[in-house]
Amino acid sequence: LAWLLDSDWLLPFDHHLINCIQPSVIRHVRSWSNIPFITVPLSRTHGKSFAHRGELKHAKRIVVKLGSAVVTRGDECGLALGRLASIVEQVSVLQNQGREMMLVTSGAVAFGKQRLRHEILLSQSVRQALHSGQNQLKEMAIPVLEARACAAAGQSGLMALYEAMFTQYSICAAQILVTNLDFHDEQKRRNLNGTLHELLRMNIVPIVNTNDAVVPPAEPNSDLQGVNVISVKDNDSLAARLAVEMKTDLLIVLSDVEGLFDSPPGSDDAKLIDIFYPGDQQSVTFGTKSRVGMGGMEAKVKAALWALQGGTSVVIANGTHPKVSGHVITDIVEGKKVGTFFSEVKPAGPTVEQQGEMARSGGRMLATLEPEQRAEIIHHLADLLTDQRDEILLANKKDLEEAEGRLAAPLLKRLSLSTSKLNSLAIGLRQIAASSQDSVGRVLRRTRIAKNLELEQVTVPIGVLLVIFESRPDCLPQVAALAIASGNGLLLKGGKEAAHSNRILHLLTQEALSIHGVKEAVQLVNTREEVEDLCRLDKMIDLIIPRGSSQLVRDIQKAAKGIPVMGHSEGICHMYVDSEASVDKVTRLVRDSKCEYPAACNALETLLIHRDLLRTPLFDQIIDMLRVEQVKIHAGPKFASYLTFSPSEVKSLRTEYGDLELCIEVVDNVQDAIDHIHKYGSSHTDVIITENENTAEFFLQHVDSACVFWNASTRFSDGYRFGLGAEVGISTSRIHARGPVGLEGLLTTKWLLRGKDHVVSDFSEHGSLKYLHENLPVPQRNTN
Repeated sequence: LAWLLDSDWLLPFDHHLINCIQPSVIRHVRSWSNIPFITVPLSRTHGKSFAHRGELKHAKRIVVKLGSAVVTRGDECGLALGRLASIVEQVSVLQNQGREMMLVTSGAVAFGKQRLRHEILLSQSVRQALHSGQNQLKEMAIPVLEARACAAAGQSGLMALYEAMFTQYSICAAQILVTNLDFHDEQKRRNLNGTLHELLRMNIVPIVNTNDAVVPPAEPNSDLQGVNVISVKDNDSLAARLAVEMKTDLLIVLSDVEGLFDSPPGSDDAKLIDIFYPGDQQSVTFGTKSRVGMGGMEAKVKAALWALQGGTSVVIANGTHPKVSGHVITDIVEGKKVGTFFSEVKPAGPTVEQQGEMARSGGRMLATLEPEQRAEIIHHLADLLTDQRDEILLANKKDLEEAEGRLAAPLLKRLSLSTSKLNSLAIGLRQIAASSQDSVGRVLRRTRIAKNLELEQVTVPIGVLLVIFESRPDCLPQVAALAIASGNGLLLKGGKEAAHSNRILHLLTQEALSIHGVKEAVQLVNTREEVEDLCRLDKMIDLIIPRGSSQLVRDIQKAAKGIPVMGHSEGICHMYVDSEASVDKVTRLVRDSKCEYPAACNALETLLIHRDLLRTPLFDQIIDMLRVEQVKIHAGPKFASYLTFSPSEVKSLRTEYGDLELCIEVVDNVQDAIDHIHKYGSSHTDVIITENENTAEFFLQHVDSACVFWNASTRFSDGYRFGLGAEVGISTSRIHARGPVGLEGLLTTKWLLRGKDHVVSDFSEHGSLKYLHENLPVPQRNTN
């Protein structure tokens, strides 16, 4: 933000505010007209364009080019005021962050056309209007308006509009009209350069446009009825030349299309090109030009490549779409996958879109394998985990060394691999292989619709899974084995903290897959792809499964657009100690649930104690055990009211600690415990400890969670311990799969109908056939 330090402006504020400003920030104060501006420090040596989208956030000097289609209304007579207002707001936000923003704008011709048409209509004589008739008056012919006249009439009004809008954000704007001669004449070029630098130094936004009132006339443009417009190519070239001349970091070209496509936009097979490299012109088919203007996309690409060679990064994006135009500029600067990004650096491996296509085709091949072949792949992977143990642990050691001091202790524990972990993984994988024999293609239901017309419902893979996981490299072979067993393609996105471990585990997975020629079915995303961008690949991904912190899950659920997300955002697990609980069982169950692995999502977070147990030996034993295990206790409101000197009162009863911390709260009875769980729980895993069977059954039937236990540790909520072999995660949703999700949760169904020349008309009132709808026996499942 720009802070105005003039004393008159600070009257409503505390003058101590100035004393709070750090000296390092004061050094970034720039003054103009006695009004200093404090800016966000941004610096970058200009020379090479950015190689990756993620680097765009470091752009200091930015040119935004607004095409005619962005600035003008759909009727091409006037400006799109709402769209312009949102663009000005975004430019102002970036300017106030300390960036140097410049606008190259069209719109003068359209604005002038609107004004001149209005003047012509007003100048029509009353006699002409009366003789024309009421109906003909509405369709009165407007003479062809010369483009330069329209520009002359519209330039002042366009600039006045920009000034009024920028004033709302305390930003000054200045207009500069140029022609090609201003760049070809060395003296004019230096003058232009000096003017622009001085404006930027004074924190003013230059608004640049071709001087359409004096340039040579353009060719007629059939897209605009009644007016010749200056070619958009002029402003594309102007924006590129200005960007290079001013050594800008980023040029954003806004038009009425999303970016570059590999075939004309709107065609069935058209795909948006995320990153465009010099030399890729052969892979692009240029379609028709935009709604307004003559340059079209080909002109934009040529201008963009010219700017790229000059060291300026370029993004071409849609500035007219109502759902994105309000944040398209800021999204681009934040590095989000918007439009087409021009880069000179080609990635070493495939793009994530290409990986998605490989996972799709590989998954389909995987699903056609015999069950024994899929099981053989998983067995081979299990063998590799033990045979290549030393190489895996060496890679994991590198991750641990690099993460030391950067990750909290619970995350370091999740990151760590050991011989025992690898052995457990291998055992779990062999369980998956054994259970996968009849998973895909299993008949769930058979119905005889009519004679010689039989219907079957069979299990099939979901398609392509995207699994995003943090810190836990052991998740990779588990999820890969489940995807292989269920015939699904798989995209894996691990955290950078486990990069070395994930890389070798993925290589071993592909080695196992290659024994049956389906190596590409499991892909590890190694590019700098943001999770939010991955969640937008709705045409490539069928299900997202996040495994990590509750914040990660919430972020993915928010970012996913049209793709279902399976998982849980929090693991707030409760344990209720009933008044009839066994003394011998309570401390043992509480210790295991809280202390065995406190970072797990199925660890105990809230202990509910029946009020009759307070100040009893059982209660003292629980507290003593927790102290020995060094568990920090937080008192719930009711529990705190019973104590003279209580532990720190809990800030929230909806807290997942993920560490040796525990909330203790008091309840009146089992119903009170159930009500508390429903109000503050996350529907993950909840437990009752009691010797009263009726109380236990009441709890089991009434608690609405994915896992509800009686006299058992919360830590049993796990796919391996459930006998599922492994799990892709624990789901607290109520659709498709719930609880630990193993092989069954990665399957859906399809219907197979086998007939002999059957048509629906045969079953009409006067038809020759009748529906039977007989249930037929289903083949028995192999449970061995």
